[in-house]
Amino acid sequence: MFTTFRGGQSGAWRIVSIAPVKGESLRAVPSLSVVHSEAVALPLLPSQTSWRLAGVASHLRYVERPEKTQLEAAQAGLGRPEASCAALIPIRKSAAWWELTQEERRRIFEEQSHHIAASLQYLPMIARQLYHCRDLGEPFDFLAWFEYAPQNALFFEDLVKVLRATEEWTYVEREVDVRLVREI
Repeated sequence: MFTTFRGGQSGAWRIVSIAPVKGESLRAVPSLSVVHSEAVALPLLPSQTSWRLAGVASHLRYVERPEKTQLEAAQAGLGRPEASCAALIPIRKSAAWWELTQEERRRIFEEQSHHIAASLQYLPMIARQLYHCRDLGEPFDFLAWFEYAPQNALFFEDLVKVLRATEEWTYVEREVDVRLVREI
């Protein structure tokens, strides 16, 4: 199942801001739609007023069984009515990251950067889903999608600050931070 994020003139989410964290930004557009489908619909012609990012939700990577169990027990589902705020954070890592072995990436991801351990303290306040797109020919390797209630916005800010201060983040060569609110 593919998930396509379409930035454009309409959608269920109003874009509050689009900010480049590292590298090139995305084109400024007012809205975002999120579509889940069996295939990715490509635009017939590139648009000057929109963009499209697609990915696939996959199995958890770099986790050990106890971590997976903890994540599953603590994580909230997407689509909760109170979670009217969201963030889409597309990320592309450097060639140096992908040249590492799976074990070396795991060591940086958790043993040094504590990605899972740090994230657990923000669950279930913040729901999240990672979409993989590296092998789809997309401009990013991952699309990180987060949903949270307005009263948890400061917790989300703290979470991204913590993750961006890790060794793992030094391998990021492009990241864009798109903040959204659900249209009523």
